[in-house]
Amino acid sequence: MSGTKERESSSGAPGLQQLKHKVTGLAVAGALGGFLFGFDSSVVNGAVDAIGKQFKLSPTLQGFAVAIALLGCALGAYLAGRVADRIGRTRTMIVGAVLFLASSIGAGLAFGVGDFMFWRVIGGLGIGVASVVSPTYIAEVVPASRRGRLGSLQQLAITIGIFAALLSDALFAGFNGATGASQQLLFGIEAWRWMFLVGVVPSIAYGVIALRLPESPRHLIAKRDEEGARSVLRQTTPRDEIDGEVDDIQRSIEEDAENAEKANLRGHVLGLQPVVWAGIVLSVLQQFVGINVIFYYSTTLWNAVGFKDSFAISVVSAVINVAVTFVAIAIVDKVGRRPMLLAGSAGMTIALAAVAIAFSQANPSASGAVSLPNPWGIVALIGANLFVICFGATWGPLVWVLLGEMFPNRIRAKALGVAAAAQWIANFVVTLSFPPLANLSLVFTYGLYAAFALISLLFVFFLIPETKGVTLEAMGGLAFGRKARLAAKEAAH
Repeated sequence: MSGTKERESSSGAPGLQQLKHKVTGLAVAGALGGFLFGFDSSVVNGAVDAIGKQFKLSPTLQGFAVAIALLGCALGAYLAGRVADRIGRTRTMIVGAVLFLASSIGAGLAFGVGDFMFWRVIGGLGIGVASVVSPTYIAEVVPASRRGRLGSLQQLAITIGIFAALLSDALFAGFNGATGASQQLLFGIEAWRWMFLVGVVPSIAYGVIALRLPESPRHLIAKRDEEGARSVLRQTTPRDEIDGEVDDIQRSIEEDAENAEKANLRGHVLGLQPVVWAGIVLSVLQQFVGINVIFYYSTTLWNAVGFKDSFAISVVSAVINVAVTFVAIAIVDKVGRRPMLLAGSAGMTIALAAVAIAFSQANPSASGAVSLPNPWGIVALIGANLFVICFGATWGPLVWVLLGEMFPNRIRAKALGVAAAAQWIANFVVTLSFPPLANLSLVFTYGLYAAFALISLLFVFFLIPETKGVTLEAMGGLAFGRKARLAAKEAAH
């Protein structure tokens, strides 16, 4: 093997190790959109109480001000696939960076709740774009043998973005909750405004990096730029494999042209192809287990049940989320997608049930606040963080890996856009419904999330095949639905 590397290097072609480094670098750069995704979606956590106080919002309107960005996310995700097919993956990244930049400035300088919500919708459009174009780009520049591990970088970047947002929120607020978020800092600007304004830095970085990234070879061939595609493939693929890769991509594109009906999302299952429904349901279940309650409302929630260091708890949860994502990256291409999803669903069900049981022991006060007696406060805290561990090591990264690779070439960008839009709509429903559900009963709320975790286990077990090691060109041959388990067993043999 070393001799092969030396011959390749001496002939002017990059060695295998250089190719691996280049592929990793492209995947890391592409995943930066995930950082902005995580940062922009979670930065509101530390600001939400201060915003409610500043603009004198009712609980319902305050919840809507948090959730409205997710409507922009859904629209951005839905449109991103079509835009990416038209103008390319890297130019679409630049569009996302501009939207992030505008939102960071606008939300930070908002003069009223209507103005604030408008800029949050703009930021949501950017999040939606990033949620589609980043996994699409990574899937299209990374070889099948490394796609699971490098595809997981999208979720790792999201978790790091969440951590960065919660940590910066805590630092601006001085780890002092809503009071700290309302204090005036540099130039007499309130801390909660700086929480949004700091997003200018990663927005600019994302745009600059996107300008320097090569375009996806699959997009270039679709636009009849074979030489451009070969130029990109020379940076990521051994020389003796480039012709075969180009042929595979061209064959896939030609098949799409010959059968236009298969090049759209329509099918015989409620109007859509089974694989599209599989992506939609995976996306919805990823959100219906309630993960974003932890990252949008955790500071408020832990304050409400008597924990004094709510900001610190939120930051610790974010650190755990980052750490376990590394576990997923390390083992996903060895263990496979299905086993990890099943294990994650089982763990989430147990953890969420434990949280629900803990809240059933809460003692309400005369003011309406609740407290958890020992040891139930610790049980709730451990259960919530066990939930974060199970989600962060499985459903968090792997749903994005699956969405990036499960769709055949002919529909990938469009189908991923639809699935991501469904994910954001589900996120909106969970985010908007949590405050009234929590006021009704935290026991019922977390019991409901536990039920969806159990449903996610059954869905994967019966309907989702293994995609580990399957090339993007071969995805159209996978069976989703009733034949999924049989196909998975045959592939294993």
